[in-house]
Amino acid sequence: MTAWVVRQPGPMPSGPLVRATLPVPVPGSAEVLVEVEACGVCRTDLHLAEGDLPPRRPETVPGHEVVGRVVANGPGTDQLVPGSRVGVPWLRYTCGVCRFCRRGSENLCVASRYTGWDADGGYAEYVTAPADFVYLLPADGDPEKLAPLLCAGIIGYRALLRAELPQGGRLGIYGFGASAHLTAQVAIARGATVHVLTRSEPARRLALELGAASAGNSADPPPEPLDAAILFAPIGDLVPVALAALDRGGTLAIAGIYLTDIPALDYQRHLFQERTLRSVTANTRADGRAFLDIAARTPLRVSTTAYGLDRADQALADLAADRVDGVAVLRMR
Repeated sequence: MTAWVVRQPGPMPSGPLVRATLPVPVPGSAEVLVEVEACGVCRTDLHLAEGDLPPRRPETVPGHEVVGRVVANGPGTDQLVPGSRVGVPWLRYTCGVCRFCRRGSENLCVASRYTGWDADGGYAEYVTAPADFVYLLPADGDPEKLAPLLCAGIIGYRALLRAELPQGGRLGIYGFGASAHLTAQVAIARGATVHVLTRSEPARRLALELGAASAGNSADPPPEPLDAAILFAPIGDLVPVALAALDRGGTLAIAGIYLTDIPALDYQRHLFQERTLRSVTANTRADGRAFLDIAARTPLRVSTTAYGLDRADQALADLAADRVDGVAVLRMR
């Protein structure tokens, strides 16, 4: 099968993502084999390709926003009928027995594993995944529009929960790419006032089209104090900027798996008056089910740019250069 592997992590111009021919994987115990229809291109894939996220195995196939059809079940697996449309997400495995799993925080599992990092992902024609960690998806949905929900959507939803936005509150969103444009719509549908702060002029236009109350430059203050904020841009310099924009008791949630260094914080300006700074680590399967249920009931506009599988390297290069508005998605046909 055709696939792309991260051969030598480095800047995108150095060609870290290489096309390869690999055997079709065989599903193991409790796994399913999925024929890929579409796979979202996530900034985490870029971090893996460029080496910001240290590889956990050689020549990994990236991709963890996978939509496809089950074509075979591994030994001991029969809950998914061949032909079922499923989503293969970032979270691939949790142990179920550590202290975090037992208390319902499987996203913090000490033995967790991830699609496209610990195991091959969806920049390929086929992928295997544990049956207990895939999501059933609508059979009649557009795979290009479903793919971004599996990480951009789910992680954005987790970040929104971590930000503890009060009902009808004022939310600031820093960076406005794949995850942010979905999260903004969920927040607006729940009655929030959303202010988007991003350096991209096209992204600011998209934010206003989607219902944001304002859209300004990421370094500028929002037009009013914020009850909560989410930082999607992997830029540590924006942490004090976002904290300073919070009202008393506000919370800033950092959504990414990677962040550049945070400059020194001033306690009085950035943290006093019970401002809170939080990170976001993966998600639970309950988060995923909750978000996908919201997506099924809420008319979300999913802004995508499609690429063929043969252009996966170009899709990742465009993401690195901020040439993608919304979400880049690989379509297999």
